[in-house]
Amino acid sequence: MFTRIFGKPKQETNALATLDKLNETLEMLEKKEKVLLKKAASEVEKAKEFTRAKNKRAAIQCLKRKRLYEQQVEQLGNFELRIHDQMILLEGAKATTETVDALRTGAAAMKAMQKATNIDDVDKTMDEINEQTENMKQIQEALSAPIGASADFDEDELEAELEELEGAELEEQLLQPATTAPAAPVQVAAGKQPVRPAARKNTEEEDELAALQAEMAL
Repeated sequence: MFTRIFGKPKQETNALATLDKLNETLEMLEKKEKVLLKKAASEVEKAKEFTRAKNKRAAIQCLKRKRLYEQQVEQLGNFELRIHDQMILLEGAKATTETVDALRTGAAAMKAMQKATNIDDVDKTMDEINEQTENMKQIQEALSAPIGASADFDEDELEAELEELEGAELEEQLLQPATTAPAAPVQVAAGKQPVRPAARKNTEEEDELAALQAEMAL
């Protein structure tokens, strides 16, 4: 267990240390390459000077040294390529290791969560929730039940009384007198005076009163 716990940081430290060492070596090779390129360029300049001085032998010696420097530069270039290749492989391996560790950690966390919440615990929790819900429903029904005098009222009697009230209301509406429609206006022809019923009624009453006075005088 402790090996697994302390192994990962040690491996990561080793990988980082190796990458640092490769970077240092690469920088060293690049510096040497620059120095060799300068020496090769310097031999070319010397060869030119010896050529102007008609010293062919010395000029050829300069070109030979230039070739040697160029060979070393080429060799250093191969070393640099190998180091770059090693660094790429190491960085890829480091990324792969970190990915595998992350996946392993996620799988362990998922396993722990599944272990903590197995199906039996879920079923037990749902049973408790259903039981609490049923208890709350019973409590609400008990609180909403009528108490005191209202609990003694008979629903059938109340419905019968309501039907009597509705029948009495309907009977009262039927007994109310119908409203009389307004009389239609009488169309009177042009040139004729309309007959006045009220004036005729007054004339008849006056005739009856005159007849009664005549009978009393006799």
